[in-house]
Amino acid sequence: MLPNFRTALLLIGACLLALPATVHAQSAPATAAKERKEVVGVDPVRAEPLSQTIDVLGRLVARQNGMVAARVAERVAIVEVQVGDRVKRGDVLARLADDRLSSERLLRVASVEAARAAVARDRATLAKTRQTLERQDQLKGSTAYRKDRTEDAQRDVEIAQAALTRSQADATAATAQLELADIAVTDATVRAPYDGVVTIKHTTAGAYVRVGDPVVSLLNDSEIEIEADIPADRLAALPPGTTIEAEVQNGGHIFAAVRAIVPEENPRTRTRAVRFVLQVDNKVQNEIAANQSVVLHIPVGGTRDALTVSKDAIVRNGDREAVFVVIDGKAVYKTVALGESLGSRYEVLQGLSAGDVVVIRGNESLRSGQAVQPQS
Repeated sequence: MLPNFRTALLLIGACLLALPATVHAQSAPATAAKERKEVVGVDPVRAEPLSQTIDVLGRLVARQNGMVAARVAERVAIVEVQVGDRVKRGDVLARLADDRLSSERLLRVASVEAARAAVARDRATLAKTRQTLERQDQLKGSTAYRKDRTEDAQRDVEIAQAALTRSQADATAATAQLELADIAVTDATVRAPYDGVVTIKHTTAGAYVRVGDPVVSLLNDSEIEIEADIPADRLAALPPGTTIEAEVQNGGHIFAAVRAIVPEENPRTRTRAVRFVLQVDNKVQNEIAANQSVVLHIPVGGTRDALTVSKDAIVRNGDREAVFVVIDGKAVYKTVALGESLGSRYEVLQGLSAGDVVVIRGNESLRSGQAVQPQS
């Protein structure tokens, strides 16, 4: 009995030792079948035109910007605006005291009336002297005719004509003086010559301003251009109307077209001033200001076709640069040769083709050959 019991125990132990290996062999395929796919973001490799550029520092300038000056010498009654106020053309900026100017205008009105009365008087005198001369002419051939009286009548007509001419000139001068007085009264109200924003307030109520003294400074921020000093040997690539891309300080991108090239060269820097007209939307317009710096990307050569890949797709391994390309649902590791940096993309010199789908998100921990689930 004992040998048979020992044999049975040995058989049971052998079965138990063989059981884990069998279970492991059966579960391995199931684990492989359940391998999880990594969700990754992808982007295609693009073939697009590429133009070489150089960066030139420019500045934003307002086409209308300066001081609004007083046109008459008078005391300031009130300044209607404050720094930062936005005004329209014709809005009142300040009012000067006009009591003295109004009184001077009344004097000019009286002078005009007196001059017109003098013209009427001299015109009547001329008519009278002409009438006397005509009567003397009618006496020719009669015994009552006297040549000396006729000559005296002719001289009287000439004198009356000269007096009328002078009074008419006086009337013209008086009318002009009245018009100047009207202009002075009008100029006592200082108005905005164009739309803009008040940047400086130069005077206050109670101050006295002379002709030409500044009242406020005004800047038209709706007509802003870019001015940049461009190397003379780069101007051939900038005919009028050429559109270029520029970058403002906050990182925003704007486009501008060449309006004019100033025909004056700086002999020390060999550059010429170029003016660009902005092509911006309302959102960007609110983010720019006069005298703000801007970087212009000036073309320096012709356009050529190039392959580009997103910078987020690049995986660096020492001195090598590579990407993961999605092929048949798997991420395949490929080394690449890169060229110039083009904004958020790189030029691809070798290793990729147009249309290749590369991983741009989730590529940090990928393995070559790993199954992936792409998402644009």
